[in-house]
Amino acid sequence: MNTSIQGARDSLPLVLAAVPFGIVFGAMGQAQGLPDYIVLAFSALVFAGSSQFVAMTLIGTGASPLIIILTTWVINLRHMLYGVSLIPTVKHLPLKMRLPMGFFLTDETFATVVNKLSQQPNQQVDPAYFFGSGLLMYSNWVACTYLGIVAGHQFPQLTSFGLDIAMVVAFAGIVVANLRLPSHWVCLALPPLLAS
Repeated sequence: MNTSIQGARDSLPLVLAAVPFGIVFGAMGQAQGLPDYIVLAFSALVFAGSSQFVAMTLIGTGASPLIIILTTWVINLRHMLYGVSLIPTVKHLPLKMRLPMGFFLTDETFATVVNKLSQQPNQQVDPAYFFGSGLLMYSNWVACTYLGIVAGHQFPQLTSFGLDIAMVVAFAGIVVANLRLPSHWVCLALPPLLAS
């Protein structure tokens, strides 16, 4: 099988979980009164779901641009950690390939690629696999944002339907897919047990 297709296929469950999340973002941006092209450009150029939601909320509250930039920067610091952890697995690739990989490095693609790396002996990222995952996630995110904008025009109360639960589902999918050892399952089970 073509490795880019395999990367997309392996990402599909996480991509599907992000569908309502993207739709809600588009509807939220439209509900804030922002021009449709700005909301769509937000997803096309920023491509970082959780920080986009926070930024949109801060825009709605009238926060200063500096606060919005600093807050989203802090939220996205985890992507820097993802990148640092992948350095040994991508150092064989030229810089002109690694730079766009950085743009497509989302939680979902990181989880998919790390899962794939754990199954192969050479521990080197296959760029076709990476881009198969990243491009599917990107096109899905932008398309769902557009659907959310359209739906927001038709159903102004869309953001109150609780579809943002998709973010929780997506992150749960990322975590559960990588639970391999009994100690991983113990770590997953402890917080709910300690909270009760």
